[in-house]
Amino acid sequence: MKKILFKGCGTAIATPFTDNGVNLKEFEKLVEFQIQNNVDAIIVCGTTGESSTMTEDEKKDLITCAVKTSAKRVPIIVGTGSNNTKQAIKNSILAEQLGADGLLVVTPYYNKCTQAGLIEHYKAIASSVSLPIILYSVSSRTGVNIEPKTCLELSKVDNIVAIKEASGNISQIAEISRLCGDNLYIYSGNDDQTIPILSLGGLGVISVLSNVKPKFVHEMVSNYLDGNIEKARDMQLESIPLIKALFCETNPIPVKAALNMIGYDFGIPRLPLTEMTEKNKEMLNNLLLKL
Repeated sequence: MKKILFKGCGTAIATPFTDNGVNLKEFEKLVEFQIQNNVDAIIVCGTTGESSTMTEDEKKDLITCAVKTSAKRVPIIVGTGSNNTKQAIKNSILAEQLGADGLLVVTPYYNKCTQAGLIEHYKAIASSVSLPIILYSVSSRTGVNIEPKTCLELSKVDNIVAIKEASGNISQIAEISRLCGDNLYIYSGNDDQTIPILSLGGLGVISVLSNVKPKFVHEMVSNYLDGNIEKARDMQLESIPLIKALFCETNPIPVKAALNMIGYDFGIPRLPLTEMTEKNKEMLNNLLLKL
């Protein structure tokens, strides 16, 4: 059986910026809040963390801060993907050197490689590190889908252990589960599909919602895994309006606004992302208060 990085809720954590760089003090506060509220893993330098607009030094500082703050209480998983395989390898080696527990590697974007290209890309990264790797399939952002047969091939690589599935295609996810079984664990990459994916054998969710509701998401997944299916289902349905609000503009625009609303100083996203509209802020704030 392959290494399980975590079961339950992994937070795709946002990054607070100031005019001068990353606000590490505020980031440390959110990491601690996550751990105190029972999240099972923290994912840094991902899409929600705006890694595409961060410098290499900023990423180093962020990873170092997350690893130090966590102090092995929860796994720290680092987003190291790139559309340049050599750069993805460099990122992955650095994350391992800085003490990461695992890697989240998104498919190459823009290049639009073939499935054969995906296999070679991931094999090259996996052979460069010893850390467990979670594949990340989110074709709405990258233009590239990891097909089930490709998942099967990649599941044969020892340290490729899981996939964050954000295709939104439940039929595809079912086929991945059927083909790969325990050779490739599945995490939901969409907050609104967490319970459906758990029903297909998934182990948890890599969540945006848990930035602001970590205990809620952890308990929702725990309820399902403990056999409290109806309770988990009800929590999933209860969370849908807030999830919709958190994605009413491009992620992470709304979640950064939400973090500011609950008392953090996370600033605004970096361009080309912009601040949330006032109308949507009002709607989001009302839903946060309700849940």
